[in-house]
Amino acid sequence: MTSKTMTAVSFARIKPHLPWITLLALVLIVGIADANFLRPANLISMAADIVPLFIMALGMTFAIYIGGIDLSAQSIANMTTVIATLALPTYGIGTAAICILAGLAMGAVSGYVTTKLLVPSFISTLAIGGVAFSAAQYMSGQRALFMDATMRDSTFGWMTGVTAGIPHEIFIGGALVLATWFLQSRTTFGRALKAVGAGEPAAVASGLNVTRIKIMAFAVSAGLAAIAGLLFSVKLSGGSPTLANGFLLPAIVAVLVGGTPLTGGVGGVVNTLIGTLIVAVIRSSMLYFEVDATKQQMVFGLILIAAIALTIDRTKLRVVK
Repeated sequence: MTSKTMTAVSFARIKPHLPWITLLALVLIVGIADANFLRPANLISMAADIVPLFIMALGMTFAIYIGGIDLSAQSIANMTTVIATLALPTYGIGTAAICILAGLAMGAVSGYVTTKLLVPSFISTLAIGGVAFSAAQYMSGQRALFMDATMRDSTFGWMTGVTAGIPHEIFIGGALVLATWFLQSRTTFGRALKAVGAGEPAAVASGLNVTRIKIMAFAVSAGLAAIAGLLFSVKLSGGSPTLANGFLLPAIVAVLVGGTPLTGGVGGVVNTLIGTLIVAVIRSSMLYFEVDATKQQMVFGLILIAAIALTIDRTKLRVVK
């Protein structure tokens, strides 16, 4: 066995463990640079702040898990903030159902366009994202909207409260990761997702309704983006067509750095949890090391390239265009 082969074998063994190794290394590096970073109160605050991004990434995991991509998540979250702000005075707690249903519908349309019209998912979701953005602009009158604080607190105050020093956002994120883990790992739908991601032609040959599975995957992705948008709206007490801007790239990075490759079939929601924590530490480290805000997207872009290069399954790619 040549040294090159031995290196490849060693990397293949380490590769599944890279996400949590990376997370531990980053925490140690930032913690050594600034001991305040490791204070429990700081870590809890950091985790609570990252929950909306985590929920968006959690949904995107389903699209990437089947070998697709969802570029509409950010726009759907933005649209949801506007819907939530406008619907709250009339529908109260029913606003949550309206927001989620709107997200599910937009995702289902993306899935339909991808599967029935054979439009690549990055184009179909980008187009649906444009529709969502335009809808948000129209509904909001192209301006920021504000929620009535009393009504927000009486209806959705439970989303942003604190119990035993733990922000409720963390409980919401925990409940969603458990629900999506169950969906991915313990249901027929979850097993079908893995089959489609691992090899769509084989999934079709085995009799799976791949079209329905892919439409459902994109619907779940957009539905979770809508939940992220609702949480954004409640936390910031309003809505805007641009409220969640800047979250799409970090969400994609969270999924890929966590170990769910663009080629699909491996990884999943637990990996995305680790990937989101990595993103949270990177964001915090850029603040500690005083990286200019205008350069942060550049940093995430470089990390995205590295994540794709390290996680992608090249056996599924004969040609890269």
